[in-house]
Amino acid sequence: MTDEFTQRLTLSRHATDRRADLRSRPGLLDELAADARTRVIVLHQGKALIDNRSLVTLTWEQLNAVCTPESQEIVFLGISTSDAPSEAVGTPFLAVTVNADVAAVLGPDGSHWGDLRVLGHELSDRDAGLFTQALALANWHRSHTHSPVSGEKTVAGQAGWVRHLEDDDTAQMFPRTDPAVIVLVTDDQDRLLLGNNAMWESNRFSLLAGYVEPGESLEAAVIREVFEESGVVVVNPVYLGSQPWPFPQSLMLGFRATVAAGFDPENHVADGEEILTLRWFTRDELKASLNDIVLPGKVSIARALIEEWLGESLDQDDAWNGRIA
Repeated sequence: MTDEFTQRLTLSRHATDRRADLRSRPGLLDELAADARTRVIVLHQGKALIDNRSLVTLTWEQLNAVCTPESQEIVFLGISTSDAPSEAVGTPFLAVTVNADVAAVLGPDGSHWGDLRVLGHELSDRDAGLFTQALALANWHRSHTHSPVSGEKTVAGQAGWVRHLEDDDTAQMFPRTDPAVIVLVTDDQDRLLLGNNAMWESNRFSLLAGYVEPGESLEAAVIREVFEESGVVVVNPVYLGSQPWPFPQSLMLGFRATVAAGFDPENHVADGEEILTLRWFTRDELKASLNDIVLPGKVSIARALIEEWLGESLDQDDAWNGRIA
């Protein structure tokens, strides 16, 4: 895969060393709270505090002035590997999720709560990676407050990277990621297949995608998902790249696949449940349709795959709020 394609994967960018070796150090969060270099990213309702297309990074003292940080869910994200205007290489980063009362008084004038799906492509490599990582962990903590085995309450440990029972730290739960394949399907004329999901407006189109099932290989998932959603038989799945999609906890695995020899590509049938409409596009047809259809936004791997096939970047910019992208 080309470097240009890799650069299009907005949420795969990063400029931090996660330093997993530090997570189990006793008193790590207290140590970082006392370190003047430490900076804190703040989340509220799935959004992060943004100012001038950059993450707002607070000192511990600034956060402590408006709330008690220790009472919030704190996660250690790692150490920066690139310079920023106010933070040098080696800056430790934490993430904290705050309630509405705290969110209302945080941030400098002009700051706002930004959505990663809308603003991700505008952020630096460091900020895009930190926001993506922090959001994925915040979503996991929110949905795993109790043990799936006993139903008992759980608490965070190892600097936010495990959860365990309040009185038993041996039965640990770790952050989960759900793999999903997303497929650029082409026929023998190199036309692109796009579908309209039942959850979207009728003019919104994207690639076919779906979750990998238990006991299933990625390649088998590609063939199954395309057939289930479109009735199209594909062969030769080729892996192209991946991107985290923390809405709430997916990893999008991009593939290209071709219509099987002897299968008529016009014999597609939308499943009527997830996909309502299917259309084939040549490159010229797709570019000519941009005033009539809406494609995935710049943050999505779907957009990167489409532009890789197209051979050029598209000007269309849209806030993409799809379930899978």
